[in-house]
Amino acid sequence: MSSPPEPDAVLSYDDDLFTPGHRACAGCAPALAMRHLTEATGENTIISMATGCMEVISSPFPESSWGVSWIHDVFANAPGVASGIEAAYRAFDRKASEEFTDHDDVNFVVVAGDGATFDIGIRSLSGMMDRGHDVLYVCYDNEAYMNTGIQRSSATPLGASTSTSPPGKESLGDDTSKKDMPAIAAAHGCSYVASASIGYPQDFKQKIERGLEHDGPKYVQVQAPCMLGWEFDPAEAVTVAQLAVETGLQPLFEVVDGELVDVMRIRDRKPVREYLECQGRFDHLFETGEGEEVIEQLQEFVDERADELDLDA
Repeated sequence: MSSPPEPDAVLSYDDDLFTPGHRACAGCAPALAMRHLTEATGENTIISMATGCMEVISSPFPESSWGVSWIHDVFANAPGVASGIEAAYRAFDRKASEEFTDHDDVNFVVVAGDGATFDIGIRSLSGMMDRGHDVLYVCYDNEAYMNTGIQRSSATPLGASTSTSPPGKESLGDDTSKKDMPAIAAAHGCSYVASASIGYPQDFKQKIERGLEHDGPKYVQVQAPCMLGWEFDPAEAVTVAQLAVETGLQPLFEVVDGELVDVMRIRDRKPVREYLECQGRFDHLFETGEGEEVIEQLQEFVDERADELDLDA
């Protein structure tokens, strides 16, 4: 049996910009998204982060998992803080201060969950986009307020069970469809809009890199399943994320200057039922005829959108 390595031979994580040792759950997909994000942005990055799961697990005082400049903001104003930082750097450029380099060398990034993006912070996000700030907004989408008890957000899909939309005599889980935030971002005139998935990390990182090449506001939404809120085995996070893409529920696309320029096409698209069956939050849909109607409604929605996006290979 080989002897343990000497202390100076232990694997170092000094080069990681989102380091291990944080307090995320085992198998946490949003934490994986944070690592891929920082790999794509590099160290010359300033992140403005809204309150949420990734803020809580990564920055308990006096510790931090972040190897880039990082600031925690309240739920509603991460885009506003990023706007101020980006505007300050432009002011430094105008003054030609020797202390500061050209702000084009710095990546200004907002990171927020779906609750802070779709709901609580949408006014601040709209303002950032409307003013044209050179900021990349990244939403890690786990489809509910996971940090505070799995309450529904407007990213929660139709039929999903949450603590505030439980199935019962009066309902079959959430009774509204998911808000189309990428379409809202595109309607604001963002130069670059993309959807991504932690099931396809290279695609996600490439979209971050491409987004940063564009001037003005840009928006990338990455689906990052939560095994607590979605109720699946932690080891299956990547598989669940890939299944969302393979069924067409999570199409992967890019929009540049308002024009759809690329869609990841799916060969032999799987039925939505296969995706729903692997998550406890949808178990109730398989117990009643009304639940079957919801499943059929979701399938019809996906089929229609697949036609619109030319999704099928």
